[in-house]
Amino acid sequence: MEIASCSILYTLGFSNNTVTPSPAINNNLCLPPKSNLCSLPSFSPTFPRNLNSPGKNLQFNGFTAFSSSSSAQNQNPSQELAVLLEVDGVLMDAYRVGNRQAFNLAFQKLGLDCANWAEPVYSDLVRRSAGNEEKMLLLYFNRIGWPTSLPTSEKDSFVRNVLREKKNALEELMLKSLPLRPGVEDFIDDACNKGIPVTILTSYSKSGDKIARSIVEKLGEERLSKIKVVGNEEVEKSLYGQLVFGKGVSSSLDEQLAKEARKAASVEKQRIAEEVASLLKVSVNIDTTSSESLEKIVVALRAGAEIAEVPVYNCALIAGSKSGLAAAEQIGMPCVVLRSSYTSRAEFPTANAVMDGFGGADLTISKLCQKLWS
Repeated sequence: MEIASCSILYTLGFSNNTVTPSPAINNNLCLPPKSNLCSLPSFSPTFPRNLNSPGKNLQFNGFTAFSSSSSAQNQNPSQELAVLLEVDGVLMDAYRVGNRQAFNLAFQKLGLDCANWAEPVYSDLVRRSAGNEEKMLLLYFNRIGWPTSLPTSEKDSFVRNVLREKKNALEELMLKSLPLRPGVEDFIDDACNKGIPVTILTSYSKSGDKIARSIVEKLGEERLSKIKVVGNEEVEKSLYGQLVFGKGVSSSLDEQLAKEARKAASVEKQRIAEEVASLLKVSVNIDTTSSESLEKIVVALRAGAEIAEVPVYNCALIAGSKSGLAAAEQIGMPCVVLRSSYTSRAEFPTANAVMDGFGGADLTISKLCQKLWS
């Protein structure tokens, strides 16, 4: 029986303690065959460059697999691969329907009967504002007119009130009526059945840890008993979290100043991007994730790997955002991006793979493991 070694996750080069992705060569780099059918190969600091093992390359759905003739019989499943899942855009695609509905519910609650966003209006506002919700409201009310009873000096306060009500409405929708993404439950079940640890990351969800955990509960008690959830508390208790949050070591003055400088640079980058978009009357989509936010995600990813008891470079993050991808890339964690309605037009050139959903022709555990389809 032929099996395929897991080469979906491109070759990672290691030098001392720094992990950087090696450039792909014709997309046919293959990792050395492993005995486990569904585990990642164990990376070593001196990764072999001679990959002329006998076998054949296989292409399917954007993945390249290397099949070898080694037998899978009499082999115990190991846990050398762990799957980490984000909530936003991965476990649930709240923006596909929920975000627009939440805005309309907020308008109703505030008595704005003239405001109702149909799908074309909402899509146009998202495109023109690059997804900035405050700018979406400004564009809309500048077009149709502001409430007559609203003083000009209170426009900012009005926008904040709408966004607060929208956030509350979206949280209620996510908890009650919005479903999980199709196929995600089968994906998790398949991983658990193959002995692959599954960890869901709630600590850096846009909706907050509490709401994200409530979304996770939609998976059901039986499924929850087989997976791990990493929220704020788990991150803070992790070894890496204790170091970063100052419980293990304290930051020097230079480190604190450097962090503030990076934060200021990120804010300036965002300001320039918005000015350019306004002048050209187009939307721009650049990664302006602050260093502070990125650090929080990095800590969560390391905590997830620690709790799964699998090395960072043998974990696969299933991300729904550019920030998740950027954090994974920073620490050498392989990452597959799952497109959502919010990121349907975004580009992810540094991701190991970009998929449209779970199951079928899209992401499955079998593809993630590079199992050879017969």
